[in-house]
Amino acid sequence: MKLAKRMSRLGTESAFNVLAKAKALEAQGKDIIHLEIGQPDFKTPDHICEAAFKAMQEGYTGYGPAAGMLEFREVIADYISETRNIEVDPDEISVTPGAKPIIFFSILACVDEGDEAIYPDPGFPIYESVIDFVGAKAVPLPLLEEVDFRFRIEDLERIISDKTKYMIINSPQNPTGGVLTRSDLEAIAELAIKHDVIVVSDEVYCKILYEGKHESIINIPGMKERTILIDGHSKTYAMTGWRLGYGVMPKPLAEAVNQLMINSNSCTCTFTQMAGLAALTGPQDSVAEMVAEFKRRRDTIVDGLNAIEGISCKKPLGSFYVFPNVQKINMHCDELSDYIMEEAGVAVLPGTAFGRYGEGYLRLSYANSLENIKEALARIKKAVEKIA
Repeated sequence: MKLAKRMSRLGTESAFNVLAKAKALEAQGKDIIHLEIGQPDFKTPDHICEAAFKAMQEGYTGYGPAAGMLEFREVIADYISETRNIEVDPDEISVTPGAKPIIFFSILACVDEGDEAIYPDPGFPIYESVIDFVGAKAVPLPLLEEVDFRFRIEDLERIISDKTKYMIINSPQNPTGGVLTRSDLEAIAELAIKHDVIVVSDEVYCKILYEGKHESIINIPGMKERTILIDGHSKTYAMTGWRLGYGVMPKPLAEAVNQLMINSNSCTCTFTQMAGLAALTGPQDSVAEMVAEFKRRRDTIVDGLNAIEGISCKKPLGSFYVFPNVQKINMHCDELSDYIMEEAGVAVLPGTAFGRYGEGYLRLSYANSLENIKEALARIKKAVEKIA
């Protein structure tokens, strides 16, 4: 069967490829510690699961509106209005099965062939993949270790132009854990307004922040009408498999995204939306406990990596990833990640899985137990010493 040419432009997420390799080694009897997957290792809080079960019993098992159930969108509107300090209407919200469809649908709806779209590099692989898929020009914005994995304003000024239609930002960031400052966002806003650019603000890790408060570009004057805010339940409430996310955007664009939903998924699972409603309106203790535990793990993994000769690691301000520099080790990061899995039994990702500017780095997820993280560090140290 001959596939359409556009399929050759569609990428993937290397994390799932590495997971498959790790599972194959496990099937052969090898003990693998998984630090490759960005998935909280906590269970979904009981009151959220109970809300889903109750909703199923009450008949929330059929089709719902493509935009999402109004009662859920009203709760999201209240939540975003309060946390982002703006006024949001339920009609400006589109609920999707996970946050990822908002990326896909907004690019399909806003970006034409030949347009330019800026994305962070290193960054979530789907950004570049979907920009390429629609035939636009993907323009990387380097995130640099020397500025805490943020960007230099002169780099953004250099690549943004009147050809730029769309720009993606992500804070707290995957894979580096970097966090954009208010001044960063204001600089982006000024350039976006000047060049008439749509900004996608991926904020799915907004609650997993260890210092300061979360800042959003959507409440900067002049930005609400050109911003697509992405958030969801996967990371904050340990609901990755529930597939529940949403976008906040101008109403005409929300209508276009809903039309794409009708033509693809029809709607997001109704009892899952009721669980999401319970997550936002119910107790938040589990979130605070999870973030406190992630902080303990972060401190342990950063200290442990910095104790390994040839590796240096900055302390991330958010998310649950570290992005250690391995440039002093005489091995390409792709080879090094394979070596660490095969020699040490620890699954990690090469920085190049997240773009060209990820060369010389690894990404490790600390969404694993403290005990396993300590064991992984000991194994990595021993393996690296063999090639030093």
